Amino acid sequence: MTKLFQRLQPSQKFRIGVQEIAQFLNIPKQLIVRVECWQYVIFVHRRDCGGQFISYRKLQKWQNAIACQIQKCSTRQQLRQLWLEMEIDKKRHKKQYSDEPYSFLCQFWEKHWDILWAEQEPTASEFSF
Repeated sequence: MTKLFQRLQPSQKFRIGVQEIAQFLNIPKQLIVRVECWQYVIFVHRRDCGGQFISYRKLQKWQNAIACQIQKCSTRQQLRQLWLEMEIDKKRHKKQYSDEPYSFLCQFWEKHWDILWAEQEPTASEFSF
């Protein structure tokens, strides 16, 4: 388990419903018998093909949770640490990350970095005597 996964705790904090899973799988919700949120994956019992596992990392909630963590960072050091956690998680679980959501998170991170940089950078008036 990576530090990012520990930070997000998806099995405890994500509320995942049948409708959301059906949309993700692009199937009618009537085909889903039950959804179980396990510690590391989601188990979906389907009427048409038995059981199926889904990684939390593939869901929109994962991307939203990371974006929320980015916004919570109040210093560049915290934000840099989160970036390292994101990179390690992506390297370990590269098959579970698609390019578009990860690209969005990188851009979101960069914007927050710029905001923190501007806030923490001394202004010219602070140097005037």
